[in-house]
Amino acid sequence: MLLPLAWGSLFFPGLFGVCTWGLRRARPAWTHHDCVMISTRLVSSVQAVLATGSGIIVIRSCSDVITDRHWLAREYVWFLIPYMIYDTYAMYLCEWYRAGDQSSRHSLTIFRNFLSKNRLMITHHVFILLVLVPIAQKLRGELGDFFVGCIFTAELSTPFVSLGRILIQLKQQHTLLYKVNGILTLTTFFLCRILLFPFMYWSYGRQQGLSLLRVPFHIPFHCNVANAFLIAPQIYWFSLLCKKAARLFDVPPAKKDT
Repeated sequence: MLLPLAWGSLFFPGLFGVCTWGLRRARPAWTHHDCVMISTRLVSSVQAVLATGSGIIVIRSCSDVITDRHWLAREYVWFLIPYMIYDTYAMYLCEWYRAGDQSSRHSLTIFRNFLSKNRLMITHHVFILLVLVPIAQKLRGELGDFFVGCIFTAELSTPFVSLGRILIQLKQQHTLLYKVNGILTLTTFFLCRILLFPFMYWSYGRQQGLSLLRVPFHIPFHCNVANAFLIAPQIYWFSLLCKKAARLFDVPPAKKDT
């Protein structure tokens, strides 16, 4: 417990500091806000790769979706806790630098803007720390490492989301890379954050000899409630991504000759 907590507390802020320093040296023309924002996205992408890799290892190691164990299912959660705390502060730091006015930094107005713009993400982080972590580490007992691994793989879409926001920051929305990345973002998000939940139900049903539609009626009610709370924000975010994609590929009609 203490070792992954310590490593996470050093790794994520340290990587953020190195990225910010490197970008300031490599791109002196960029503003501090550009460097901080891009560094935040890079760290998020690294965490996503680590989480997805851990999830795949856990999933492949668990033949029995209920009882099989893998040490990463618990240890990576401890490693993830410092990231959630760091990421919340990094989001505030981005807002701080975005404000730009030196005299108003750390003001109540900036903090209110930060809470207003990031309320869903902050709620998501708090929910993970106060609800999912206790469930994953204590309340589920010795069961369900397979499903914890599945939840880890939900991070697969994060590098593509991060790249999209970096390209927007650099005003590269017109490029082919941005459009291709948009398609990959939608695809990975749908597969790993929406279809992930039917996959978990299907995996349990296959082992128990149940059809997918019968699984919700054969598992504890609180499991269905927890999954509903998890998938609800994913559906909302996916709808926002679809709206952005629609605007991206919406070609205005050609003007008629007069």
